This record gives sequence, C-alpha cells and structure tokens, in this order.
Amino acid sequence: MSRLILTRLVTLVPLLLLVSVIVFVLIHLTPVDPIRQILGEGSSMEQRAQLARELGYDRALPVQFGDWVLGAFRGDLGVSIFTKQPILETFLGRLPVTLALVAGGALVAIAIGVPLGVFAALRSGSVADRVVTGITSLGLAIPGFWLALLLVLGFAVQLRWFPVLGFTRFQDDPAAWARGLVLPSVALAIHSAAVIARQTRGAVLETLRAPYVQALRAVGTPRRRIVYRYALRNAMVPIVTVIGWELAVLLAVSFVVERVFAIPGTGTLLLDAVVRNDIPLVQGGILLVACMVVLINLAVDVAYGLLDPKARPQ
Repeated sequence: MSRLILTRLVTLVPLLLLVSVIVFVLIHLTPVDPIRQILGEGSSMEQRAQLARELGYDRALPVQFGDWVLGAFRGDLGVSIFTKQPILETFLGRLPVTLALVAGGALVAIAIGVPLGVFAALRSGSVADRVVTGITSLGLAIPGFWLALLLVLGFAVQLRWFPVLGFTRFQDDPAAWARGLVLPSVALAIHSAAVIARQTRGAVLETLRAPYVQALRAVGTPRRRIVYRYALRNAMVPIVTVIGWELAVLLAVSFVVERVFAIPGTGTLLLDAVVRNDIPLVQGGILLVACMVVLINLAVDVAYGLLDPKARPQ
C-alpha cells in the first residue's frame, strides 16, 4: 500500500504543474489589468509603470510564471489586491467552513444513496425499483441552486425550522452551527445521492449475478449474509469510485450553495474575487481548489487499493 501511495504522489507533481500552467495562462488571457484595478482609472502612466515594476508585472510572462510557481511551492501565493492579506492565509481561514459543508453534503448523499441503491437492486424489476429509479432521475434533474431556494422558502421562511441565511461558527454555538448546515447540506447532496444510488444499484445487481453468488445460494447460504457479507463488499469498489468523484463535484457545487445561503466559505471568497477582478486571489484560489481535488482523487486511489488488491502496483 505504501508503494501505491508513493506512486500516486509522484504522478501528482506533473499534474499540479500542468494545472498551474493552465491557470496562469487563462488568467493572463483575461482583459483585466491588475495595475489599473489597484490604482484606479485616474492613475497616470508613470504610477502604473512604477507599480508594475514593484509587483514584477513588467517582466516576461515565463519569468512571472516561474516566480509564482516557486512561491506556491514555498506556500506564498501573493497577496490580495483589495484586502492586502496573504492569499494562502485568507483561503485557509475560509476552508473549514467549506469542508464542513462538503462533509455534511457527503454524509447526506451517502446515507441516502447507498441504502436506496441496495434497496432497488434487491427488488430489481419491481414497482419499488421503478419508484426508486424515478426518484433518482428527479434528483439528477433538479438544479442545486433551485432546490436550495425551495428549501429556504419552505423550511426557513415558512416553517422557520432553520436559519434563512448566515453561518455560525462551531466554537460560538455548536447547535446553531449544526442547524445552519442542514439545509445547505441537503441542497448540496441530492444530486450526488441520486448518482450514488444509481451506481450502487448497478454494482450490487452485477455482483448478485456473479457465479460465486449462485454457488452460495446453491449451498443454502442465507440471503442476508450473501448480500451484506459478500455482494455489497465486492460492489464497494465502483461505489467508492463514484463517491470520490462526487466529493469533487460537491466541492465545486458548494460554491453556488454558499452564495445562496450567504455562507462565508472559499466559494464565496472566490466568487467575490471574480466580481472584484482580484486576479491574484482568483489565480491562487483556483490552484488551491485544484490541489484539494487532486488530494480527493489520491484518497480514492488509496481506498480503491485497499478494496481491490489487484489495483496495487506490483
């Protein structure tokens, strides 16, 4: 297993370097001038030239890219144009909020998707199976932001069970923190729960049709033992794979959900940076989000190796 982790870590280096190149090029293809953003429209050419020299924007793009990558490896992604705060420090300060939201959404998605998929697989072709298939199709079709607005209207505005907007820190009030995450987590999880349920149903069905399952039935092994000790365990490889993919999707969708519920996470931070044309913050934030997705994929690869020894490098 250590060899698997080492192999995956080695492959991450060129991947992150490629992501860095893409982010840097795309950011510099935008028509936004960071010097003009800092000094304003009334600044003179001399002032802009002096600030460009101070910030290093007067150098060639390959030199700028090299300095940015070297700084990123040292943990220095620059400072925000507007807040004048270090980008890494600002991002890490917002990260726990986003991670709490993504973790809540993942728990809800897994708690709904896996049992629902197993339930449908064990009743393949029945009315219950068709009902579950219809529910998952509906979950796949509903946009997350639209569902979030409906949840706010129904459970926050009308019933007043949960807060409408805002976020309470865990250290301030754990109960209010948990209540504030319920609606955003549900809104974030529905689509992923539908994907996980559909994948779980297919994986369990395929496993139940395997020859060894037929042999277990022939020798009189109880159905519950076949399902939960053998079939579900072997079906976990594709299920874990899709869960890992959905974690990356949850991270991306959380940006929209944070905006709807006014949650001060990394998504809100980056969206505000885009609106204000805070180029250094956008550039550094995208790279950090890419690193998080890469780490999620690494965790999925490790879990895949634990479940399937054939996936480990020999």
